[in-house]
Amino acid sequence: MMATGKAITDAGEAAEELKRLFGEHRRAVFFGGAGVSTASGIPDFRSVDGLYHQRFAYPPETMLSHEFYVEHPGEFFEFYRTKMIAPAARPNRCHIKLAELERDGRLAAVVTQNIDGLHQAAGSERVWELHGSVHRNICQRCGATYSAEWVLEDGRDDPRHVPVCPACGGTIKPDVVLYGETLRERVLEGAVRAIAEADLLVIGGTSLVVYPAAGLTRYFSGDTLAIVNRDPTPQDAQADVLISCDIAKAFDF
Repeated sequence: MMATGKAITDAGEAAEELKRLFGEHRRAVFFGGAGVSTASGIPDFRSVDGLYHQRFAYPPETMLSHEFYVEHPGEFFEFYRTKMIAPAARPNRCHIKLAELERDGRLAAVVTQNIDGLHQAAGSERVWELHGSVHRNICQRCGATYSAEWVLEDGRDDPRHVPVCPACGGTIKPDVVLYGETLRERVLEGAVRAIAEADLLVIGGTSLVVYPAAGLTRYFSGDTLAIVNRDPTPQDAQADVLISCDIAKAFDF
């Protein structure tokens, strides 16, 4: 694939370009990250206002690791409840437009690194959640599943409270992929297949530095790659269309 390198910084022009691209393709796939949800009030990780620039007792990367979940469960669930679950968040224009494009037969799938469930809340049905979801919290003994709302209510009086399964007393773990854990094989295979079969890949709201997720883009062999991200990414040179503006505004068409 030869990159033409068309660069766009104006949100209105970006919206027109994305409208054209989705109109000309039939197997489009959207690959997104934390930047997709910032307009919904959920902070990303690496921007100047992101979680990695905030002060905590431990680095966020540490608190979101499997080792920390096992060795410091109280501190883990405090961070999980206060920073990972966003009950007031609602889908923004990007989520809503992607769901519309799917219903119109223009979008084959969404591959997301996010765990907030906002794509499904907007109406998207074919969503591959690479890193899981806060809306599934699973008992490690009996397999019972509990909602994000249940986890929040269970820790209402003490955010450090470690939830246990009311049915069997087993340990509950969020169905999210923590640092030190591998991606779910079924989800990974579905995401790879969707990207490999796409004729248009739109990457949005991601720095493309978190692996193995960022490496999935190498499976794309379609005719157009578009990147929509406020800041530069390591894969900008491969893009046919490079859009640098607010992603919610870029999808306002």
